[in-house]
Parts: sequence; C-alpha cells; structure tokens
Amino acid sequence: MHEMGIVLQIVEIANASLPADLGDARVAAINLKIGKLAAVVPESLRFCFNVAIKGTALEGAKLAIEEIPVVARCNDCDAQWTIVEPVFICKTCQSGSLEILSGRELDIESIEVVEEEKHDSG
Repeated sequence: MHEMGIVLQIVEIANASLPADLGDARVAAINLKIGKLAAVVPESLRFCFNVAIKGTALEGAKLAIEEIPVVARCNDCDAQWTIVEPVFICKTCQSGSLEILSGRELDIESIEVVEEEKHDSG
C-alpha cells in the first residue's frame, strides 16, 4: 500500500508548516487535490492518515480530498472533454492522439493552521 508512504510525506510537510514562533499552533486540516489517474485510493489515504497522526502533533487534523477528473485534449481536432470511461479516444474525431490536461495531480492545496487558545487558570 503506497498510500502510507504518501501520507508520511504529507505529515512531514504539514509538521514543517507549523510556524516555530507559534508554540500553540496546530494543523486543523490538510486539503489535497488528487487526480483520478494518480493511482491513489482516497479511502486508503484517509485510513493511513488517521493511523499515521495518532499520538502526534497532527492528531485531530482533518484530511480533505478533492478528486480531479481526467480531462483530455485531442491533438488532431483540438476537442477537449472529461474522460469518465477507460477509453482514451477522441469523442469527436476518434483519434488516439491525446494530451492529458488533468487527472494526474497529487498536490497539497493548503494546510490550515490554527493557534490554540490559551486558557487562564485564574
């Protein structure tokens, strides 16, 4: 399951994003964009994330995943469409000469950091 390796890298990046001068800061959420062709199973990624953050500074953080569709452009007729079936042929001219415009992404879109409120005991 390569999702665990991906998650460990995400956790490392998220930990590094915490500002050193904010001692009470924590990661509230990590927002990802994952293309349908990225060979990543979102449910497995979420499972691995929840396992990896237990007992760490990221415990309680949410993992939000936006799945990016596969969009192709025909090199012959310039048609552009979203591929929903495993058929990589132009719907307009039936050409097999395609360029994949999106769907391979595996990006951290943002990391939401919040500063914990300090409670006075007095």
